[in-house]
Amino acid sequence: MIARRKFVQKSALGMGAALVAPTLLQSKDRSRESIRIGFIGTGLRGRNHINNILAHEEVICPAICDIDPKAVDLTLNLVKEKGHQSPKVYSKNEHSFKEMLKAEDLDAVIIATNWVWHTPMCVEAMENGVYTGVEVSGAFSIDECWDLVDTHERTGTHLMFMENVCYRRDVMAVLNMVRDDVFGELLHLRGGYLHDLRTVKFNDGDGGVIYGDGAYGEARWRTEHSLNRNGELYPTHGLGPINTMIDVNRGNRLTSLSSFATKAKSLKNFVKKNTSEGEDHPYTKLDWKLGDVVTTTISTANGETIVLTHDTNTPRPYSLGFRVQGVDGLIDFDKGTQRIYVEGTSPSHKWEDAAEWLERYDHKFWKEEGELAIDGGHGGMDYFLDKQFVESAKSNTAPVLDVYDAAVMRSITPLSEVSIRQGGAVQQIPDFTRGKWMNRKPVFGL
Repeated sequence: MIARRKFVQKSALGMGAALVAPTLLQSKDRSRESIRIGFIGTGLRGRNHINNILAHEEVICPAICDIDPKAVDLTLNLVKEKGHQSPKVYSKNEHSFKEMLKAEDLDAVIIATNWVWHTPMCVEAMENGVYTGVEVSGAFSIDECWDLVDTHERTGTHLMFMENVCYRRDVMAVLNMVRDDVFGELLHLRGGYLHDLRTVKFNDGDGGVIYGDGAYGEARWRTEHSLNRNGELYPTHGLGPINTMIDVNRGNRLTSLSSFATKAKSLKNFVKKNTSEGEDHPYTKLDWKLGDVVTTTISTANGETIVLTHDTNTPRPYSLGFRVQGVDGLIDFDKGTQRIYVEGTSPSHKWEDAAEWLERYDHKFWKEEGELAIDGGHGGMDYFLDKQFVESAKSNTAPVLDVYDAAVMRSITPLSEVSIRQGGAVQQIPDFTRGKWMNRKPVFGL
């Protein structure tokens, strides 16, 4: 086991940890080969990955790690339903993942846990030569982001950042439009995370308003971030697709940001309206730090600007609020909004419905496997995300969303916190590629 891991690490280092670009739909047929994938964190998100990944016949799941007995039981039932042998369970304490990564003969692992554990778990996995996939989150410090990059470069072990929105059907269609120069040279892009999470942040599993110990799901830990932090806490769903469109870390890079936050009123208002105590409820007395709407403006090396919006405390329909704008036109697209204007094609100074454009530029992944994908989670985009992980891990090649993408996207959170504390002061975004961005080539969706 140890010898095999060392061989994989040395092979990767011998190639200079080369950034080889795998393809999703044209990879070598490896149906007779197996890959051993473990899972750390088997809550709702973790089980979604397990459901998709165990559908691949070549995947074996030797072990899982979770300290929640309910999540473990649900996972073991899911694995059985998929026709797989029951995996070994590591659940003694919060550090049991270390034991699993050292003891098990794993080729790869997916981490879907509380945000605070993402970096130490990724570092531990890479140190053990285990191909690593990690769910999305913002970092707690810039040092964390460098820890991921430095560990990858030292060990040669790859990390895939599991940003599923990059695979959304309309997002991939717009990516095709950008590459076909529909909008001309790009100037400005917008995205964000506008998602009413009040019943996620206060949830006892039965409609009750509670967080922390005794709560259900993410209310056990995610709400604490709203209480103690003020910044762009969840940047990657909006930023990930944008980065692929402007070739961030592959001919372009993010250079600086400035962030502002509104006052924090909506969580108190929710508690007041949804508890019998009303204004006397203890949660209304807490000093909630997270501004209800956080706005971050980002600059790039190639001269584009990006606006990200974080809004998880207010009553509103779900949206990621995408806009892509160039010298020849623009598109707004998201839930309930699909409008486009292309100079010389659209009626003068009038929006047109973007549906025909999105259908015309439908990505080959969705054309070829859309029917298979649709039940894969989040409208199908999780199907492609998890398939990419399996293919990249099997071939031990650099994923299309790699450690450098993880570092730069995660860095937005701590930098935005500093900027807000300093009245919107501009913060420089590190070059986590150490200059390699100038020569790296785009690979996503090709």
